[in-house]
Amino acid sequence: EALAKANITANKNSVPNDPRSPMITSGLRLGTPAVTTRGFKENEIEQIAHWICDILDDINNQKTIEHIKKEALDLCAKFPVYEK
Repeated sequence: EALAKANITANKNSVPNDPRSPMITSGLRLGTPAVTTRGFKENEIEQIAHWICDILDDINNQKTIEHIKKEALDLCAKFPVYEK
């Protein structure tokens, strides 16, 4: 939920060999089609990874979430899906 508030899409996913029940998801899945479609390269993906870590380090920090949301929107504006 905190990642979604910052416009970072992720979903819960099961992890191979997890001793917990398959009904309890302990993994986090991050899809890459959106970033590759936009043309993000290593630097942009590394930045996204830092944002994810920053949010997960302090998951209830709304100031951090709002700051990262703005940064994510700015980054996406530099790599539009469609040219105007």
